[in-house]
Amino acid sequence: METSITTTQQGLKTTADVHGVVETFAAAQDVKKTSRDLYTRTLNAFFDWVATSGRTVSALTVADLIAYKDELLNAGKSSLTVASYVNSLRRFYEWAESVKLYPNIGKGLHAPKRQQVFRKQPLTVAQVGNLLRYERAEQSPRDYAIINLLVRTGLRCVEVVRANVGDITYKGGQRVLLVQGKGRDEKDNFVILTDAAFEPIAAYLNTRKDTTPTAPLFTSESHNNVGGRLATRAVSAIAKQGLKGIGLNNRVFTAHSLRHTTAVNILRAGGSLEQVQYTLRHANPATTQIYTATLREEQRLNNGGELMLDALYNTAI
Repeated sequence: METSITTTQQGLKTTADVHGVVETFAAAQDVKKTSRDLYTRTLNAFFDWVATSGRTVSALTVADLIAYKDELLNAGKSSLTVASYVNSLRRFYEWAESVKLYPNIGKGLHAPKRQQVFRKQPLTVAQVGNLLRYERAEQSPRDYAIINLLVRTGLRCVEVVRANVGDITYKGGQRVLLVQGKGRDEKDNFVILTDAAFEPIAAYLNTRKDTTPTAPLFTSESHNNVGGRLATRAVSAIAKQGLKGIGLNNRVFTAHSLRHTTAVNILRAGGSLEQVQYTLRHANPATTQIYTATLREEQRLNNGGELMLDALYNTAI
């Protein structure tokens, strides 16, 4: 660490100098490894931009940071992605000031505003039926069990990956699956496994050799990882394959659409926002509130004033 800081105080003269300081910063952050990796990647990209744009690291101002943010947005990166770059820059310059390297020029930098909406499209009840019939008829018992679980519980892909056989247990007389949620270190929450959610899992486990409590609930079937834990991208691919299989081959339909489907269909069935919040395990009820926008959009499409005008005008033509 001392070498990197000393180099910075003397002036960052090479790309290696800059990347070394970035590594020092990332190592000093008390966050998960994935967050440190994100800081490293986004900051290295920023300092590469500094070098290629002819700027000097020691002379940067908040105006330069704003110019970089604008360039990212103009390049077509989403506001969410740009916000992650902005967060990395702000944290880096807070740290740089704390260790007396550079003043905190990131204080005046703001993340781009983004509308709180879900960009993935939920499935209708009929589409869920089509998907489950397709999976049951065309795919493996494992894939059917996974898709069925996703649409009935709203689990995230990473939560499916983290699940073990022994996480199926009982609470208050009901069968549940213990869940290690996003950003959590322990399996401190659960989803209810109704018979309809559990039976495909049981049928799949009957095809397995290793069903000990610590074994992954769902295992890989690929040649180079048979019996190993699935990767998150594998669960995403299974969901995408099923969606394509029923004709939903569009980027708005992904594995995360199935989580949105769970939420919206609870509301369609007459459930409350509180029930959606508990099912999806949202810490902030404001996140759950966003799902009502889908129902409002459906009402708008099905009861549009434009449709009424057509009926009215057609009688006059």
